[in-house]
Amino acid sequence: MASLFNKVQTLISANLHSLVDKALKANSVAVLDEYIRQAEDNLDDLQDALITVRGQVKTLERKWKIFQGEAEQLDNDIDRLLRAGQEDLAMAAQSQYNSKADMAEQYREQFEQQKEEADKLAGARLKLQAKLTTIRQEREHLKALLELAKSKEIAAKTIRSLDDLEGVGDSDIARVGDAIRARLDRADAEVETYADRLDVRMDDVLGKSRLDGQLAERRRRLGLDAESAAEAG
Repeated sequence: MASLFNKVQTLISANLHSLVDKALKANSVAVLDEYIRQAEDNLDDLQDALITVRGQVKTLERKWKIFQGEAEQLDNDIDRLLRAGQEDLAMAAQSQYNSKADMAEQYREQFEQQKEEADKLAGARLKLQAKLTTIRQEREHLKALLELAKSKEIAAKTIRSLDDLEGVGDSDIARVGDAIRARLDRADAEVETYADRLDVRMDDVLGKSRLDGQLAERRRRLGLDAESAAEAG
């Protein structure tokens, strides 16, 4: 019984703030679950002990009352025997009275002790029940808090992941853009090269035509065209 009281008192005197701090550090309600498990087990033990002790209280009270009643009856018998002058019987009755009175006193003392024990058990049970109710409520609050913290942590990780993903995407897009621009630059260079070549060819053609025209004009002025035609004829 003493060990049960010690365990119960330890549970009753448990510091709620300390339990919550441990749960927060562990990021888990396991420490509160363990307390609840122990408290429930000890409540069951307390209930069993309380039933046993209360049964003993009733038994002791009944025996106390029986011996007390018998002692009171003998007390009356002793007076009656003395009045009747029956000293021997009065002495025998006195001896029985003493025995009954002693037994009644012993049962009374045991009754009071066990009743006090039962009251202590009942009080401890009520206190432990109250503490258990508080712990259960705090467990739910703490669980909700931890879940909220976990959700925020996941959200933060998601945001960081999105930031990382955005960076990777930007880099990829930048590389693709650079590649496209490089191809466009090459195409522009090729077009410019072709254009330059065309311009050169055109310039060559136009230059030759101009020269031919100028020379033809000179031949005409010099009459060389007629001579050329005569020679050809």
